[in-house]
Amino acid sequence: VEEYPTALESHFGGSQRASVLAAASGITTSLATCNSNAGLNGWYLSMLMHKEGWSRLGFFGYDLQDQCGSANSMSIRPDEGLLGELRGPNYPNYAMNVGHQGEYAAIGGAAHIARGDAWTLSPLMKYHVR
Repeated sequence: VEEYPTALESHFGGSQRASVLAAASGITTSLATCNSNAGLNGWYLSMLMHKEGWSRLGFFGYDLQDQCGSANSMSIRPDEGLLGELRGPNYPNYAMNVGHQGEYAAIGGAAHIARGDAWTLSPLMKYHVR
């Protein structure tokens, strides 16, 4: 990713770079723990560490959800602490940009795949056939 740093820097000011690294962290955590909430926190930890290293995640405030997400993932309020599997384009206070929606779906799905569940709850796919 960092061999050609401007390649991912040109899209949303680095948000794409941060998202690719965070997706790898979140999906790996989700697969290792079989827990989608742990996977989301793997995503958020990667984002926070990325911000420490690069001093930013992107621009225009599109990184809000990546900075406040850790607190939201442990909330019991349904509008901010919704299960990862139920997140969609209308999730409040989050800008679902630069692939966030697909990456959140992959993190939630990875936990179910790791557990060998027969199906995954998704607003886009009702049944998972093996």
